[in-house]
Amino acid sequence: MPIPIDTKRTSLMRHQETVRNCRQCLLEGFQVSPPPVVSGRPECQVMIIGQAPALASMESGRNFSGRAGRILFSWFERFGLTEDQVRASVYITALTRCYPGRNPRGGDRKPSPRELALCRPFLLTELDLLAPHVVLPVGQMAIEHFLGKAPLGTRVGGVFEKAGVSFIPLPHPSGASRWLNDAVNKRLLDEALECVRELALPLIRTTLALYDELD
Repeated sequence: MPIPIDTKRTSLMRHQETVRNCRQCLLEGFQVSPPPVVSGRPECQVMIIGQAPALASMESGRNFSGRAGRILFSWFERFGLTEDQVRASVYITALTRCYPGRNPRGGDRKPSPRELALCRPFLLTELDLLAPHVVLPVGQMAIEHFLGKAPLGTRVGGVFEKAGVSFIPLPHPSGASRWLNDAVNKRLLDEALECVRELALPLIRTTLALYDELD
């Protein structure tokens, strides 16, 4: 049975405040940089789920705020959507919620299994509250979390149904990833975005129209 929107809104606000106050990883000795990043509205029917916030996201309080975000939102520009429209109508989150710090060998550190486990209840709560119809896992770690291990090329470009939810995997838009340099992989991205156009875009537009009515 669907959760009434007022109840969902109140529950989500409480949840987000709980996330912002979390310091579990620090208490266990992980060198993360709080506060945890969390934002989004209860009416969203589509979720984007990444790996972890980047430094720019920690500073702004919004996921995908840096270079990777600019590339990610440029993909949605193909549908005529601005970044502000996507942020207003898609719940954007991550497997972990604090900036994990730099990897000494370059790039940002990947969250450990323990950090993933500590943050998992937050993600489960959001999935339960929002009950999204479409989830876009971004990057190998997020894709594996939901769909298991497999080469990226066997995931991107397809739609995977699980428990009534359509998962449309997307490659990570980070400039550090060379996966998209390959012409074959670029075509897979195009196929994935066509799936987004078909399955996610109508839901996004419905949510945007709802906000227009509320205004």
